[in-house]
This record gives sequence, C-alpha cells and structure tokens, in this order.
Amino acid sequence: MQKYRQPLSWVALAALGLLVLVGSGSNGAPAATSILPPGAVAPLERQRLIARRVGAILEEAHYRRAQIDDRLSEQVYNRYLDALDGQRSYFTAADITELSSYRLRFDDMIHTGEIEPAFAIFARFQQRNRERIHFALEQLKTEPDWTVQERFDFDRAKLPWPTSTQELDDLWRKRVKSDALSLMLAGKSWKDSTEVLQKRYERVLKRVDQVTPEDVFENLMNAYARTFDPHSSYFGSRNSEEYRIQMSLSYEGIGATLQSADDQVSIVNVIPGGPAAVAGTVGINDKIMAIGQGKDGPFQDVIGWRIDDVVQLIRGKGGTQVRLQILPAGAAPGTPEKVVELTRGKVTLENQAAKKERRVVQRGERMLNIGVVSVPGFYQDVQAQSQGDANFRSTTRDVKRLLDELAKEGGIDGLVLDLRGDGGGFLPEATALTGLFIDKGPVVQLKDTVGRIEVLDDPAAGIAYDGPLIVLVDRFSASASEIFAGAIQDYHRGLVVGQRTFGKGTVQNLIPLDRWSQRPVDGQLTVTIGKFYRVTGESTQHRGVEPDIPLPSVISLDDVGESSLEAALPWDRIPGVPYQAWRQPQATPSVAQLSKDETTRGQKDADFRWLVADISAIETLRKQKSLSLNLPERKAEREKLDADRLARENARRAAQGKPALKSLVDNEDEEGESKQAAAKAEKGPDILLDQASQIMADIVLATVPPKAATVTAASTASQDKSKARSPQ
Repeated sequence: MQKYRQPLSWVALAALGLLVLVGSGSNGAPAATSILPPGAVAPLERQRLIARRVGAILEEAHYRRAQIDDRLSEQVYNRYLDALDGQRSYFTAADITELSSYRLRFDDMIHTGEIEPAFAIFARFQQRNRERIHFALEQLKTEPDWTVQERFDFDRAKLPWPTSTQELDDLWRKRVKSDALSLMLAGKSWKDSTEVLQKRYERVLKRVDQVTPEDVFENLMNAYARTFDPHSSYFGSRNSEEYRIQMSLSYEGIGATLQSADDQVSIVNVIPGGPAAVAGTVGINDKIMAIGQGKDGPFQDVIGWRIDDVVQLIRGKGGTQVRLQILPAGAAPGTPEKVVELTRGKVTLENQAAKKERRVVQRGERMLNIGVVSVPGFYQDVQAQSQGDANFRSTTRDVKRLLDELAKEGGIDGLVLDLRGDGGGFLPEATALTGLFIDKGPVVQLKDTVGRIEVLDDPAAGIAYDGPLIVLVDRFSASASEIFAGAIQDYHRGLVVGQRTFGKGTVQNLIPLDRWSQRPVDGQLTVTIGKFYRVTGESTQHRGVEPDIPLPSVISLDDVGESSLEAALPWDRIPGVPYQAWRQPQATPSVAQLSKDETTRGQKDADFRWLVADISAIETLRKQKSLSLNLPERKAEREKLDADRLARENARRAAQGKPALKSLVDNEDEEGESKQAAAKAEKGPDILLDQASQIMADIVLATVPPKAATVTAASTASQDKSKARSPQ
C-alpha cells in the first residue's frame, strides 16, 4: 500500500465535518431491531454512530468524491449480497425478490445509522445457510451413484439465482457429491470421505451460529467501502489489531495475508521477506485446504473454519515447520492438491532486502557478465532513520551498495532489475531508486482528492549505473514497482520485459475511527485519496505498465490485477510534465528485433517450450466452469492430466539429455534429483530470468564494445543521494 502523507488528523476531519463523536448511551447496547426475526444477530447502538462516520468519510475524503445516493445504494446492496452468497447457492430467486425492497435503502442507512435492513438480509442468509448445511448432512447418509452422467457447476457467480427450493436441493446434492468425489480421487473410501465431510459441514453449521454483530457490521461497511474502489476497506476492532500486527512485522508466521470466502481461506498477499515469499511455493489466490504441524503431523481440514482460527493454526514459534495443503489458484475442485512446507519466522528487513547475483551468458567466444538485482519490495527502516542512524537500510541504499559491489567484482556488461512479485511499499523509495538510473528530472505525478497535482522528482542529481538496463516484471509487480518501471520506460532508460503489471495506481490513507483510544476499538478505515500518473500524464491505474518485450507467465491476467477487481478506478490521463529522455547509443537494437530474436530463441529452448506448454494446459483448466460427477470418468481425466504433465516434463528432460521420469511422484529420479529440486525447476521464474538475461546479451552485443566497464564510479552527488532522502 502506498502512502505519501500522514493519516488525516482529527482536527482535519472535524473541519471537513466528518467527525461524529460518540455521545452518551452508546455503550454497546443493541439498537432497535423491529424488522429482525427473533434470535437474529442485531446491530449495536455504537455501530449506528460508526456507520455514519464511515459514510461521511467516504463521501468527503475518497478520491471519487461520490455521494451515497440511490444509484450507489443499489451497488452497495449488490456487493453486500455477493459478499454473503457470491456463488448463489443459498438464496433463491424468491428471496432476492423479497429482499430487493431494501436495495434503495442503503444510502439512508449509512446516513442515519439505521442499519437494521442489512442485518435483516443477513438473518435470511443465516437461515438459508442452516437449511443448506442440514440438507448436506442428510446427503451423507446414502452413497450416490457414481456412474450417473451429470455435471456440477462449481462457478456460479454469474448464473441466475435458483428458482426454487427443489433447484437448490439438486444443486447441493451435486455439491456434496463433488466434495466427496474430490476426497475419493485422493484415495479415500466413501466411509472415510463422509467422516471428513460430516466434520466439515458441522463446523460450518457451528460457525453460522457464532457470528457476532461485529462480523456482520464489518461485512456491511466493506460493502460500502469497496463500492468506492477495491482498495478502500473497513477493519473492525479485531481485524484492526491483526492489521497492526502484520504491519509491525512482529509476529511469527509465514508472511501471508489471508481472506475467507465461500467457506474457504485463500492467500491474498505474500509479504516480501516472509517465509512464504522466500520459499516461493505459494501464490496469490491459492486456497488453503488443510494444515499440518511439523514435518509429519496429521493434516487438519480447515474448510469452513473462521479465518482467525486458521491464522492461529498457521502461526507458531519461529523455526518450526507448518505444512499447507494447497489448491492452486484457478484450479477446479478435485484438482490434485500440492503440499507446501514452510518454516515459520519473522518478516525481517534483512529478508526483504534486495539481493544480487552474477550470471554469465556465452555468445561465441565472448563471455558476458549480466548482473541481476532482485528487489522484493520498496522498504525503508523508518525507525532507524528517525533515530538518526546514518546507515539506515532502504531499497535504494541497498541497490546502490549492490551495484558498487558488482563494479568492484569486475563490472558487468548489463543489468537486469528483477521486480517480479514486488507489490510496492514506500513511495519515496520509488523516486529515489529511479534516481540511481537517471541524472535528474520528474519521476511521478500525484493527484489528490481535490484535484491538486504534485510532481515528485529524482531527489538528487547523478547516476549510479549508466549501462544497459532491463526491468523484469510480472502481474504481481504493483504500485511503487509500476512507478519505477513506468519511469524507466518513459525516459527510454531501459526496457521493461515480462508481463503486464498489476495496475494499482492509487494511494490509500489509514484513518482511525476512535479518537480517544490507542487501540482501534471502533475500527479503522482505509480510504483511497489519490492516483499516480507517469511523467507522460498517463495513469498506471487499471492498465498497468505494458512490457516492451512480453514473456509468458503462469499468472492469469483475467484473474489477477486491477482490471479483474470490481469497482476499480478507471484509467485516465492528465497533462504530462517536461523531462529529458535518455540518449540511447545509436547501435541499440530495435524492440521489434529483440522480440523476434527472443521468439526464435525460445522455440529452441527446452525449458521455455515446457513453460509455454504448461501455461497452455493451465489455461485450459482455468476455463472449466463445471465438473463431471461420474467417478470413473473423473479418474480417467485425472490420469490423463498426470500423463500429460509427465509427457511435458520428459520432453524437456529428453531435450536436456536427461533420462525420463517414470512417475511425477517419484521421490528421486535416476540421477538422484530430489523432489525439492524438481519443484524448484517447475516453478518457472528462473526460466524467465534466463530469457531476460539472453535479451540483455542481445543488447550488449549490439551496443557495448568488449571489456567496457558499464558500472560507473558513483559521482559525489550520487554518493550523497541517500543522505538527502527522507519519508514524505
């Protein structure tokens, strides 16, 4: 998350008319609940006041400057329904018809604090949830006919609401059958499968009855916030504390952010420097199906668990192991799950730090030294800097040090700056890092809520590296990464290679909702207050940064990125600002020629061909929206998928002169390669780094004479750059 200013003060909020103080009588007692059925979860009086405060802040402080009127009310209503029943598996069309009488009341609710209609909608959902789970438990009493030819639509997000209870019954009969079939494909008997599912469904039923007013209220407030844009969020008191813990990096865990939807917990963010990021074996949108403690502890099914309970299972003492059973992002139910072992630890600045390596590319008799600097995040040790530590750590300082080390080690012919998976961080580091590669000039423009535009420049003159440069990106390169990549591209300072970036071109501000307490007992609100723009005037929002030379990726552009998020702010542009583009050597090859050479080379590279074939197979699976419920048919499909994967792997090995594998699950192949080594080979990122290094070699051969030193001795100005930087 990018922040370029401090949170709005309470004085400023009061000046905007946003501050609504809690008066007498707001002691947490339930509010009036006349439209709620007996025993339903009811809103608290305090939540009425918080709702009014949230509504006022969104209307006055959010970048959109939108009023919560009837038009927006309907959008919030639809988003609230999606949050409750996004797969349209609980409500019937008749329920929706009845509840639609509330769709134009969500604007009045947030302004007056009369939020009972939202709780009434939840009460209906809670009732339907209980009914469905009881129905599912009944289905476990009789083993289904596995030879029937029928299919289960597992992705119902865009399908109509079921028209009757009978249609819902048939849907849930198939859902239970699909759940059991997935377990049986993993080797369980019907009896074993029913035992697992009975515990799972009973856990869901228990969770339904444990819902608190805070749970419902947080869900409701997020329906409002995320109707404004996907990066505005409300955190209740419990999740505010969780947010604080994660931002402090003081907990022992795996370094990942989780969210729960449709009874499943998925990974929504991998924190740079954390165990999950270092291991590289889990990705965004992966679903956690089960958790095992230690290297051989039994797996505990976590489908249907509360997210905070899942978090507690994953956390533990640093240095201990936790195993996750993962359903990869985009995979259909029943797809083979992978087991990931992670060692718990703190997310430390050291683990987040930029790292370097030297790669040698041979072209004829010439050996080219390609430097690679990987930047997992844009970080700064703010505490050390504020305490006057002259050697405080930051992304820019670390990259500068690594460049100096590469120079002292004999220099490099070209540099690849690897920003894959870099989700951003401190905005001042984006401008400062850009300054290592350009002499001077503007880097990014910021436009705030009231339309004011601020231009942020390279903070100091001079450059640290003037040789050929490639910026390697993927779909997870976001925010500050996009500012840097966009500036390098606009200045013609280097080439952007890889995949279109995420497209997050917005700035958020964190606003506490409780004036008097150090703990956010009333929660806090993250509000989008600005947008980034490139020096050309084009926004990075929504579109991201298009690579000059695209490379294939297993990351889906349709499922990941700003353009895949509902209510994302649109792309637009503002006037550009004057800047002096980099003067490229006359012999620099054209992008078209470099792309052509890369395509030709990739067709001859066994690893690259394997990656392209694997991506094609994954894309085919992602397009699936339904599954056969015929057990013999599904077993045959699974066997074919495994056979195809084995064939792709053995084709790669044959091209490399390696013996074929007999099975994908062999502990070791004939050469003694371990599972861990094989998993590392299958990840793919090194293949893309190989290709980027080869592209750099093409550039070097065309532009740099042999034995040229392209890492320059830093000028006095560039040596002093870090001293001039401080958070803004």
